[in-house]
Amino acid sequence: MEFTHEQKRFIYEFVIEINNGDAAIFAGAGLSATSGFVNWKELLKDLADEIGLNVDKESDLISVAQYYCNSFNRAKINDKIINEFTTLKKGNENHYLLSRIGIDTFWTTNYDQLIEKTLQEDGKIIDLKIVKEHFSRYIKKKDAVVYKMHGDKDSPHEAVLTKDDYDYYNVNRELFSTALRGDLLSRKFLFIGFSFDDPNLDFILSRIKILLEEHTPNHFCFFKEISEKDFQDKNKLPEENKKDFLYAEIKQSLKIADLKRYGINAVMVKEYTEITEILLEIERRVKRKNIFISGAAHIYDPYSIDEAKEFIHNLSYRIAEKEYKIVSGYGLGIGSMIINGALDFKLNSKYPSLDDLLILRPFPQIQSGSKTIPEIWTEYRKDMLSKAGIAVFVFGNKLLANGDIVDSDGMIEEFNICLENKVIPIPIGATGYISKKLWHKVMGDFYQYFPKNTDLEDALRELGNDKLNRDEIITNTIKAINILQKL
Repeated sequence: MEFTHEQKRFIYEFVIEINNGDAAIFAGAGLSATSGFVNWKELLKDLADEIGLNVDKESDLISVAQYYCNSFNRAKINDKIINEFTTLKKGNENHYLLSRIGIDTFWTTNYDQLIEKTLQEDGKIIDLKIVKEHFSRYIKKKDAVVYKMHGDKDSPHEAVLTKDDYDYYNVNRELFSTALRGDLLSRKFLFIGFSFDDPNLDFILSRIKILLEEHTPNHFCFFKEISEKDFQDKNKLPEENKKDFLYAEIKQSLKIADLKRYGINAVMVKEYTEITEILLEIERRVKRKNIFISGAAHIYDPYSIDEAKEFIHNLSYRIAEKEYKIVSGYGLGIGSMIINGALDFKLNSKYPSLDDLLILRPFPQIQSGSKTIPEIWTEYRKDMLSKAGIAVFVFGNKLLANGDIVDSDGMIEEFNICLENKVIPIPIGATGYISKKLWHKVMGDFYQYFPKNTDLEDALRELGNDKLNRDEIITNTIKAINILQKL
């Protein structure tokens, strides 16, 4: 899709926050909508009928829940929470995208368990905060914290639902308010899944305002534009539908302006499916900080062995120096130099951890199990490239048993996997072999492979220039990688 200027600005800013470790998610009911989430009206409809109310006529559904408890007791509400939300088994695409893009702080008012289940399915260790007692525990090596502000379906008697629950919130769940205040001051939130007609929202926003007063940083939320096609009631005259549309449009613009009081800036979408596209683009850009180096070499023409070693070492060093993470499969003839370059930078800079600079996945050499070595290698390549956003290709030859030097078919496979996964390829054509052929391929149809940018095109064109020295080639490679972070 073609993103609007507003959407592009949000993507750019939020990617920076993710890369800095400062991004957080606040998830409402809409995040789980496509997974079968039951909304408040559906949850309370039967209960409202029992006390003589029509839930469709009520805007204050928290009061409806309280009225029911006043007339009967809470047991039936608890049963409905357990039964309705237990049916939600698997997160949707947006859940999985939020899990993959590297955010480590999640807040939610949902009773379902889709956020934490998706994170766990993604192999992450989570610290789940549902009741105040959970704040006293410490989960080592956790990947994410999930705060369930309003409780969980498995403890419905403690779920925040009625007016009493909200009245005593800061007594019974004060630690959540304290933690939220800290996160709202130190992180940039994306509110996702809120219609901003949600009966919980007034309480959430007022809590933010009270907690932070005028000191809240800027946050973001998704907002679906009011559309005239949503007001096509066949039981009304066209002019009545038109009036309803215009009224809703005015109300939305006022609501968006009002959200700015809380530091919440609306990111407009025409359809909810655009949210998934935006999250996909964020994921792609976050991954661009991870640089896969594809290479194999039995011989290093046009360089000598020492020149090639120095070139690959310095390339790896410079990539690490720019705080990019290198992904490598320990390719034939280049793997050790890649490791040495990243390690050299770590030692010279006192960088805290080599793990922050390098993802190393050596290819297995001995077959075990039912899969063949080529099948295992293909899976390895797909796994490595799933973690990268850019792939740099160098050299690309191997020695056959008969003594022939041929092109590296593994690098060809890696290039094709790049295209399948929208990983941007950067072949350094000056190193020859497969890299030269791939450079001719991408430069022959530049805009099929790259965003439109003159500086990027100039930098990539120089990578095929045999007359450049090795430092100039590395400089242009880093320049291209840097440009891609901003496009």
